[in-house]
Amino acid sequence: MSALKNIFVGLLVSFIGSIPLGYLNIIGFEIYSKFGIKSLIFYLLGVISVEVFVIYFTLIFAEKLVSNKKLMKAIDYFAIVFLFVLAYSFYARANQTSGSQNDLEKYIMYSPYLIGLLLNCVNFLQFPFWTGWNLYLMNGNYIEVENKLKYFYVAGTATGTFLGMLILVLILNNLSQNTTFFSQYVIPVIIPLFFIVLAFIQMYKVYRKYFKVKGGI
Repeated sequence: MSALKNIFVGLLVSFIGSIPLGYLNIIGFEIYSKFGIKSLIFYLLGVISVEVFVIYFTLIFAEKLVSNKKLMKAIDYFAIVFLFVLAYSFYARANQTSGSQNDLEKYIMYSPYLIGLLLNCVNFLQFPFWTGWNLYLMNGNYIEVENKLKYFYVAGTATGTFLGMLILVLILNNLSQNTTFFSQYVIPVIIPLFFIVLAFIQMYKVYRKYFKVKGGI
């Protein structure tokens, strides 16, 4: 019974967490729209391969990670730079020559798994996300992590992430096929702006977390 509860809780948390429109979902949409469901599945498997390790690691060392203030601060600052880089990369990609796009397509076609693996390796925001959730679930006795029970929880989270990202990519693809606005403005304009907004939100969070209290405002 505890194993089933761990699977269900892990699946629910990761499914909800994977739904918001992030760069992993957007790139997954690009891969699916250009190369189909098979490449998308390999890409998602690459993402999950990293996430399984991260979830297990934060589950075991959650309290130590939270107490390491320097590590969490470095992650917060890196997230700002990373979001701005993503915004520029999507804007630049939309203005590339066809030859450059063909080179990119060849790379994606031969290594969708590696793309998912590498992109999720630099997704440092998942560390505080999973650390917080794991501490909450453990402290509230929503999951049990003794012996092999933690593996059922990790399996549930991996399944939830896969299903959540897959469903969102399919929804985005359906929208792209039914409106010219999506294909003309989303990739070159809206998505870069989306990442810029996220970067400013992250900057505000950093300000409130590390400067506002110190300044006594």
